[in-house]
Amino acid sequence: MARPVTLFTGQWADMPIEELCAKAKTFGYDGLELACWGDHFDVRQALEDDSYVDEKRAQLERHGLQFFSISAHLVGQAVCDRIDERHKAILPEYVWGDGDPEGVRQRAAQEIIDTGKAAKKFGVDVVNGFTGSSIWHMLYSFPPASPEMIEAGFQDFAARWTPIFDAFQELDVRFALEVHPTEIAFDIASSARALEAVNHHPAFGFNYDPSHLAYQGVDYVKFIREFSDRIYHVHMKDCWWGHGDGTVGVFGGHTEFADPRRYWDFRSLGHGDILFEDIIVALNDIGHEGPLSVEWEDSRMDREHGATEAAAFVKRVDFKPSNVAFDAAFGDERGE
Repeated sequence: MARPVTLFTGQWADMPIEELCAKAKTFGYDGLELACWGDHFDVRQALEDDSYVDEKRAQLERHGLQFFSISAHLVGQAVCDRIDERHKAILPEYVWGDGDPEGVRQRAAQEIIDTGKAAKKFGVDVVNGFTGSSIWHMLYSFPPASPEMIEAGFQDFAARWTPIFDAFQELDVRFALEVHPTEIAFDIASSARALEAVNHHPAFGFNYDPSHLAYQGVDYVKFIREFSDRIYHVHMKDCWWGHGDGTVGVFGGHTEFADPRRYWDFRSLGHGDILFEDIIVALNDIGHEGPLSVEWEDSRMDREHGATEAAAFVKRVDFKPSNVAFDAAFGDERGE
């Protein structure tokens, strides 16, 4: 095994963290990527109580679990989004406040800065998450969205996130956007444009997740090579596409996951269409040595069965890169 295999706890936030720690070890994981919701990692407690991060580290270590990052997807979503009642369900009450959209966005931005401070105290240098987007609703450009309107969306992202990235840089912590529909960056082109919008800020990079790229038709291996210096964290998640009955397309048709009519769906690792060996080769080629974090989602499968199977799958598919040329031993015999 070349890299540690961790479990992202976001889909397990209904389970107390002590229980999940015990289960994750039996599932076969080397560590956890803690979500900043449920009781898994509390940003406010981390900043207000010096003993909190010590106790959290000790809790993980008792179970033989490592930690490399924390994740703040839910709050990050609100920094740039057009805020509505959906956000109330995913945000802490103190971030939602009175629900005034601009107030929510500003409080969310401050919470992300605080998350960077909490990460530093905890002892990790990567915060994964979402950014939200003020222009996602313009994806299909009708009524027509002018180039100026799209550019304004990227400038809004830059204005709201550059102060966050500056704060992260001072802390020596990086923010890794999970490139994903509904975010400012959702494919290769928009990721490049997001980087340009913030002048390639060193604190801004990506949490690579192939499952959000593949069903769109985006080359998920090219993404790794295109942004080789910006892959700050890696999610291992599978999906399949082209499996529906022709009723529902890429946009989902307002159907629920696991609806058999869907064109695409998330699948447990090894049960979808992602070519993970190609991903490992590309990660090795760019010299990425960080953990491989399983984000387990599959509406068709029991999650404990799936998470156990997924840990074994990642350990089987991962391998160390070679440190020698495979034909180096032939040189002397040929007199070269």
